[in-house]
Formats: sequence, C-alpha cells, structure tokens
Amino acid sequence: MDPRIRPYRSVLYIPGSKLRALEKARSLPVDAIIFDLEDAVSAEEKVNARQTLEEALRAGGYGARMKIVRINGLDTVWGRADAAAAARMDCDAILLPKVSSPEDLDALAVVTGDKSLWAMMETPRGMLNAAAIAAHPLLQGMVMGTNDLAKGLQTRFRPDRLPLMAGLGQCLLAAKAEGIIIVDGVYNAFKDAEGLEAECTQGRDMGFDGKTLIHPAQVDVANSAFAPSEDEIDLARRQIAAFDAAEAEGKGVAVVDGKIVENLHVATAREILAKADAIAAVSA
Repeated sequence: MDPRIRPYRSVLYIPGSKLRALEKARSLPVDAIIFDLEDAVSAEEKVNARQTLEEALRAGGYGARMKIVRINGLDTVWGRADAAAAARMDCDAILLPKVSSPEDLDALAVVTGDKSLWAMMETPRGMLNAAAIAAHPLLQGMVMGTNDLAKGLQTRFRPDRLPLMAGLGQCLLAAKAEGIIIVDGVYNAFKDAEGLEAECTQGRDMGFDGKTLIHPAQVDVANSAFAPSEDEIDLARRQIAAFDAAEAEGKGVAVVDGKIVENLHVATAREILAKADAIAAVSA
C-alpha cells in the first residue's frame, strides 16, 4: 500500500512481554501496533520480552497492521541489545523514545542499519529540534509522547491541552513539511469515551494522522474520528464531478454548495477518497 495513504487512525501500544496481549492484537481492528519493550515492560522482564516479541512477530498473523517496535533508550542498559534484536525482527519500523536531536537517530542507525525509524517526540529539546529530526533520511514517522512532554514542561492537565499546543504544532509542521506520518499522544482515561472522542476530534482537526491508544476499548472511537465521514466522502465526490464538468466546458473553477471549487480542493477531495479506499482495504 502507498505509505502516503496508508491509514494510521488507531495505533495501539502492546506490551512486548505479554503473550496473551500479543495474541489478542492479531484480531483487533487497529491500523498499527507499537510493540513496547520500554514503559510497558518491567525491568525484570525486559530481557525475556525481546525473545517473546521476536517469536510472536516471527509467527505472524498481524495482517496489514503496521508493526512498530519501541525499544528502550540507547542510554539505558537495555537499549542497544533491544535495537540489535529489533533489527532482526519481522517489524516495519523501530521506535526510539525521547528523541531530542537527529544525532539520536544516527546512533540508533549504527545498530539497526537501514531499518525504518520512528521517533517519540516527548522532550522540550525534541520540540525545539523537530524540523531537524523530521528531516532524518531514515525517519518515517513521529509519535507524540504527551505524558512525558507534560512532565518536562511542568504543565497542569487541561482538557483543551493548551499548554502542549506549542510542541504539538512544532512537530506537526515538521512532519508535514517532510511528508512523514505523525500520530497524537495517548488519552489516559481509557474508560472515558466522550473525552477520548473530543481529543481525537481535536487531533484530527489539527492534522494528526491518528491516535496512539493504551487500551482496545479506545480503538473504535479513534477509527471513527480519523476516518473520512460519509458527508466528507459525498462532498469529495461531488467536488470532483463538478470540477471535471467545469473543465470540460473550459472553466477553471466550479461551484458546489455555494462554494468555489478549485484545483486545490479537488486534490484534497482525491486524498479523502484515497484514504477511504485504503481504510476499506485494510478493514476487509
């Protein structure tokens, strides 16, 4: 599938040490899985988790889901061994926590070679260096680590996430400028579907490609929020048809629902339909 239209609506964290969770993930309707060797795995389990995860990935069964392995930081006692193991695993990308500069990704690439990389964006310095990080030649995606970012900024929780907006915006601009994927941070209250929906809607309106999730109960909300709605799909089809008809008459613009439709609107409409088709393909 074209990586530019591949859906990332729901990106679920799964502990790499939990065999039952690894098995269940094969049947969940998520677009991507972050197989976690870092925060979700206790210090006592970290070494065994590498083998557990490697065997699960070798067994397969994850279908079209994007498979991302989050390792421990290279400054930890587990990081380099994690990186070497992940480089051998049947995964699509390796996710490095607390990336603060492109040099962090360079250090990882020394171990992992040309494997695709993703970056956790969760430190104040990472926010300031977002453009340089996004431009790294091996980087495919960014994941917002909003809990760690809030800790680093010493913010208070607000439903509107106003204290985090500067960092979220910096990373969004950097990712969009480089044409890479960027997914929003987690919503901690996994039983609060209404709050999750509001935050997903905010993230979608900002331009995020999807939402990282901590519980399967959050999947349906994220999948719905980050997919084109039926109204959006209908409008896209009508915009394309109207513009094609206008062009056939030698006109450069069309009018749909009382609004001008130009080339840029048609390009967006085609992207919406392509995204809808891609979602249908992975959901089949």
